Amino acid sequence: MTIMNENEHANTTSASASAHRSQPEIRAHNQTIILIAAEEEFVLRSYRGATMQGIADRAGLPKANIHYYFKNKKNLYKVVLRSIIQEWNEGLVTMTVDSDPKTVIEKFVRTKLHQAFAHPNRHKLFAVEVIGGAPHLHDFMSTTMKEWALDKAEVMKIWHQQEKISIADPLQLLILIWATTQRYAEFETEIVGLMEKKAYDKQDEARAADFLVPFILRGCGLE
Repeated sequence: MTIMNENEHANTTSASASAHRSQPEIRAHNQTIILIAAEEEFVLRSYRGATMQGIADRAGLPKANIHYYFKNKKNLYKVVLRSIIQEWNEGLVTMTVDSDPKTVIEKFVRTKLHQAFAHPNRHKLFAVEVIGGAPHLHDFMSTTMKEWALDKAEVMKIWHQQEKISIADPLQLLILIWATTQRYAEFETEIVGLMEKKAYDKQDEARAADFLVPFILRGCGLE
């Protein structure tokens, strides 16, 4: 893969196209490809085993370029984790006591499933970090993630009091949804093996959703 250097447009696969790109566009393009390469390297080799040279090789550009954009491995790793969390936060379901529980819970399950099937490496990397004690995510997990979970649990407690859902312990429901949806990403090799496949196909996300959504809704007393 040939990647455009910010100062040397000649490194691009298409010189004519690069000539029309602004410096911010070049920077964004390069950073995106580096983050994808870093994500793969960290998943396969863990934070300890990953190297800046390995990331550079995956990205197809000199190691100096990686240092130019991200300084060092620790900083790059944190940027990768933050980009994953940002994507997940943007996909989080908005819910209030006035929301329709069935609509909210179904949307949340489908959103989590889509994220798992679309970007499995991100879930795997997050899982490896958490299994290792979350040294780079401790602040996020003890603040942002905890606050989000407790806020959603409080809304669902009110739904239960209003007899809109049958779940009396909503935190367990959130954990269940995380566990069932993210499993498709974190244990992709196991699941495709059980399905006697080499990889997921386009129908597998829909199959998972068609099973999980009614299953979870029934458990909430919403069917």
